[in-house]
Amino acid sequence: MSGISTTETSSSNAKTQKYVFVLLENFTLLSFASALDCLRLANRRAGYEHYSWSLVGEGGDTISCSTNTTFKLDSDFGELRRDDTIVLCGGINIQQATSKKLLNWLRREARKGPSIVGLCTASFTMAKAGLLDGKRATIHWENQDSFSEEFEDVELSKSVFTMDGNRMTTAGGTSSIDLFLQIIAGDLGEEVANWVADQQIYSSIRTDQDTQRLSVPTRIGVRHPKLSLVIQMMESNIEEPISPSLLAKEVGMSTRQLERLFRRYLNRSPKRYYMELRLQKARNLLMQTDMSVINVALACGFASPSHFSKCYRAHYETTPYRERGSHSTRLSI
Repeated sequence: MSGISTTETSSSNAKTQKYVFVLLENFTLLSFASALDCLRLANRRAGYEHYSWSLVGEGGDTISCSTNTTFKLDSDFGELRRDDTIVLCGGINIQQATSKKLLNWLRREARKGPSIVGLCTASFTMAKAGLLDGKRATIHWENQDSFSEEFEDVELSKSVFTMDGNRMTTAGGTSSIDLFLQIIAGDLGEEVANWVADQQIYSSIRTDQDTQRLSVPTRIGVRHPKLSLVIQMMESNIEEPISPSLLAKEVGMSTRQLERLFRRYLNRSPKRYYMELRLQKARNLLMQTDMSVINVALACGFASPSHFSKCYRAHYETTPYRERGSHSTRLSI
């Protein structure tokens, strides 16, 4: 695809593309700013206003991001043109930020057929509105467990961004840059997109085939192929845990050798490490979903609520019930 070769391009034969950024309460600043700056820089390189944008949100007055910085909105939810692109900007406590008013507006506007983008956790809002049924999507890795439990009709990906027809989603953070560089390349050419990346000192452009989390060896700081493989199997089998003996057999080791490997590199037993993974998922589900404690326990491989509660209290020094209660209290303050 050829790019624009000059910085001066006549705007007489080019239609401005409007992006409507919908800021949800406690939206992630980095995701929003990364996307918006890509559009700004693309205009600068093109030499005319190819992209325009506005900021909207519930109430139409002001809204705060996750850093408590306040933004002045251009308007409340209103009528959009069919060729406008809606960009939902999510962040922390996405369930609370997804109001009935927002969902009703989003469903109404979606019937016009516009492109809709979800940044960071806004994939939750899109899925709640029914806009991702039967489609491929991604969301920040910390929210993947709760998302997959609630939205079974969505094909959840671990990639940094997804594009499925006129539905696009990102995992958050700098993945907004990757998605918007792809959009700009399609609109104005690869040369413009690469120029925007250079201006942002963004030298490793990712595609929708790249995963959002670091590899297991990089995450744990250990490059041991068998240890990495065992951890990958653990992470993929939370609901139905695999015994240490079977894990060891899968990588051609004895159970004792596997024990020594974990002790040497991670200073804990395979059983302890596996338990921590399961409890971490449980905590995410307690914080991010309305699942009952019993169902959370079952989703994380615990046979009974009492055993789950005992393990949870030993690790987090509180019970699952108190954890959920304190979280609800914090949200209501």
